[in-house]
Amino acid sequence: MSSATDSRSPRNLVVVPRRDLSFDFVNTLAWRGSAPTESLHSIGELLGWMVSSKAMTERAATELSNWFAAHPAQGVTVFGAAIESREMIYRLLRSIASDSPPAREDLRRLNRALGEAGSRQILDRADKGFGWRIEAKTTVAGILAPMLWSTADILVSPDAARVRQCANDRCLWLFRDDSKNGTRRWCSMQACGNRAKAHRHYLRQKAQ
Repeated sequence: MSSATDSRSPRNLVVVPRRDLSFDFVNTLAWRGSAPTESLHSIGELLGWMVSSKAMTERAATELSNWFAAHPAQGVTVFGAAIESREMIYRLLRSIASDSPPAREDLRRLNRALGEAGSRQILDRADKGFGWRIEAKTTVAGILAPMLWSTADILVSPDAARVRQCANDRCLWLFRDDSKNGTRRWCSMQACGNRAKAHRHYLRQKAQ
């Protein structure tokens, strides 16, 4: 394993993609329609989020963290590009949710990033399950490979018809509508759904 002073890039990583991972990724920015609240502020926090989201093994994240600790300027650059990519993914998924054509530039950027990310060819053990063993690339496409795969898998699958944007115009989180009738409106009934109910109740009381 590389140390923090080792300039060598990690040789390979095991990453564990989930089909809905890109939703979790774009929602690391909350309250997009009101007072945006950022969850990620550094490359270290991004890697930590990937571990907590089970998109990357702890060992892989540690090796990358050590590499970026030895190359801080590159860490800043890659993190900035990762946030730009997150917003590109958000726009693509939001276009699906609103049944509007995606921006050609966003689709071009996604295709380019997919080409630069590691390919899914070799399975390996990952914690208690399996993941894809890919050649490590200390680039934004290499780091974000699981989220890029997730986005592409959603766009080409029947899941695309289930992509929704929260009806709370202060929230605007994206989610997969897994309700039986496909009529879910809120990212969470416990959060935005209850707020909407409370607001409707307030308006009814005020009108009386």
